[in-house]
Amino acid sequence: MKIVKPSAELIWITSDAEKIIEKAGRVCYKSEDNITTNSYEKFIKILINRGHESILEHASASFKFICDRGVSHELVRNRIASFAMESTRFCNYGKDKFDNQITVIEPPYLNDRERLIWIESCEISEKCYLELLKSQTPEIARSVLPTCLKTEVVVTANLREWRHIFKLRKFGTSGVPHPQIKEIMDIAFDLIIKECPVIFEDLKDAS
Repeated sequence: MKIVKPSAELIWITSDAEKIIEKAGRVCYKSEDNITTNSYEKFIKILINRGHESILEHASASFKFICDRGVSHELVRNRIASFAMESTRFCNYGKDKFDNQITVIEPPYLNDRERLIWIESCEISEKCYLELLKSQTPEIARSVLPTCLKTEVVVTANLREWRHIFKLRKFGTSGVPHPQIKEIMDIAFDLIIKECPVIFEDLKDAS
């Protein structure tokens, strides 16, 4: 059994996203002649302050997350987004490419005694899974895999939806976010705000 850390990686974002958004938005007002090198900064702030966030849908970003299965189930509830997730139906963790073992994410806040209980539970699940693979397909054997099983998921969404996701999963605008999804969203937010500070800085200021 292997234990790994959760992570987030920005694998793609619309080139010059904020300038693309300004070009799209100015069509609404036929004010393209007002575009300058830095005019997108003030323009986008005005759009966000007015609640005219549909213009933000003209740019998108893709993240690759490594998290446990429980967190992945929270991720895929967000709309509108596209998802590509590691499949326990088609991935056989008893094969050499997976080092013949399962990979898990350790939950936070465990004391020493609780961590030993958690490790023992994961090891039992792994043993049962590998035993079932001797006579069953991965799609059946996966029924004994733990929720903390590591999964990889690529999430692509427009920047308006990413604002919504960060509000929910990082800043907790509708309740306290789960600590493990907040952990990967903290990483993702730090990455995307470097690329598009104007679009996301107000979320940081409001937190």
